[in-house]
This record gives sequence, C-alpha cells and structure tokens, in this order.
Amino acid sequence: MFIHRRSKTVIATVLLGGLLVAGVLYAHGVERGDADFLERNAGHALLAFMYLGAKHMITGYDHLLYLLGVIFFLYRPKDIAVYVTLFAVGHSITLLAGVLGEINVNAYLVDALIGLSVAYKAFENLDGFKRIFNRQLNPRIAVFSFGLVHGFGLATKLQDLSLSPEGLVANIISFNVGVEIGQLLALVGLLVLINTWRATGSFERHANAFNLLLMFAGFALAAYQIAGYYFGAA
Repeated sequence: MFIHRRSKTVIATVLLGGLLVAGVLYAHGVERGDADFLERNAGHALLAFMYLGAKHMITGYDHLLYLLGVIFFLYRPKDIAVYVTLFAVGHSITLLAGVLGEINVNAYLVDALIGLSVAYKAFENLDGFKRIFNRQLNPRIAVFSFGLVHGFGLATKLQDLSLSPEGLVANIISFNVGVEIGQLLALVGLLVLINTWRATGSFERHANAFNLLLMFAGFALAAYQIAGYYFGAA
C-alpha cells in the first residue's frame, strides 16, 4: 500500500515538475521566430496576432498552473464560467493598458508575482488561510486581482519587442482575443483531465497532496524569476 501511494506521489511530482520546467522555458519573451515576424510586421495582421496570442497562452504554463488551481474544486459550470470570466477580464484590462498605455513594469518581478499567485491559489485550496489566519480574501476578488497581474505578464512579452505603431491597436486587440481563445482551449483540456481524475475515485484522497505540489511549483517559479531579477537569469 505504501509503495502504491508513493508511486502515485512520484507520478504527480513528475507531471508537475514537467509543467514547472516548461514554465521556466517559456517564462520570458516570445519565441524568436514569432518575435521576428511581429517586429517585421508594419500593418494589420489580425489573424497572425490572434494565433500568436492563443499560442502564447497555451504554452504559458505559469498561467495554466494558476487556471488549474482556480478550477480545481469547482464543479458547477456556472461557477467555472464566473471565475474564468473574472480572470479573463482582469488580464485583458492590463494586457491592453500595459501595451497601448505604455505602462512599463519589470518582467521578472511580474512573473515572480504570477508564480506567487499559483502558490496563493493552492494554499487557498488547502484552506490554509482559514486554518491559520481564520480569514481569507474573497476568492472572486482574488481571481480578478491576480488576473490583473497575469495581464501585465502578457504585456511585458510584447513590450520587449519593437512593434510598428501602424495597426498596433487592432493587432494588440487581436492578440488579446487570441489569448482568450487559447485560455478557452486550455480550460477544456484541464477540465477533461480533472473530470477524468475525479471519475477514478482517487481525487479526494490525493487532492491535498496535489495542491501541495502546486504550491511548491508556484514558489519555485517565483524563486526562479527573483533570481533572474537579481542575477540576470535568462
């Protein structure tokens, strides 16, 4: 029995470890080929920006880890829709405002906060705030607030590029639409995985362990970004 449980823990650790490594690889910037295209573009390229927005969201594992934490204990479609919408509205506001309003923030510090948002949500899922502090921030307010942080994270990726001002507003709006499409696709995939896990009957037994691993992943992502801020990690 001990070996069986230990094996499940190892498997979960490997899965989250893979997401963590992928998150580090994608933590900064847009892929070089995509970046070159964006910088060469001197007009409207709505479909291209939409595609790249969707691609960036699907490969943005820090965003996906947070989204996973948000929906982890949500069962009703209405609740899922409310929380995902709050998150989407939040990151849409700061993505558009950050790029179009030229609000510059340090990418490492923003990404560190994104990592901490993952840890926060996992700790909340464990009822850590209620158990230790006997109170917690309203979950809906927290999701919207962290959505604002995640939006700045997306904005910093585009602000690192030399984008043409011609057609910029339409292109950035298209990029944001693509981000929302990518988030919807990722949401469907995550819900399939979670519901499949729930159907096995082991979900309740291992939910806390999984959220502990999720919290560790968030702290690790934050530590990586803080190290990048101080020591210039790539």
